[in-house]
Amino acid sequence: MIINMIAEISWDFSLVGVQGWTIFIIGWLVVFISLILLSSLFRLLPNILTGASNQKDKMKEKRQQAKANGKSEKTNSDVVTGELTAAIATALHLYFTDLHDDEARILKVEHKSRKYSPWNSKIYNVMNFKR
Repeated sequence: MIINMIAEISWDFSLVGVQGWTIFIIGWLVVFISLILLSSLFRLLPNILTGASNQKDKMKEKRQQAKANGKSEKTNSDVVTGELTAAIATALHLYFTDLHDDEARILKVEHKSRKYSPWNSKIYNVMNFKR
């Protein structure tokens, strides 16, 4: 019975215009190109992540070799100067002394009964529903 119903379906593509076919083709192309790009990205992501960790490992090895040879290479991120320490200490001091609002942080909820308000008007319609 279902097979007979499916066999009776006829498709009339003459009613579809050029704009319809254009939208159809562009839509399919966008979907498949995005799927291909996403799948390639997901396939390459582990290689990219291991490459980044390999670079960090190589930098650590170079530092260890330099220390073993007696050469210590200090980068700008490794050096903490007195000026930097003073700037951080000043910023922390200004931040902690600027906290002047010592509120009690007490929340009070007062219940006031009203017969009608916009917040509870829907419940009256539901409870008093008559057919």
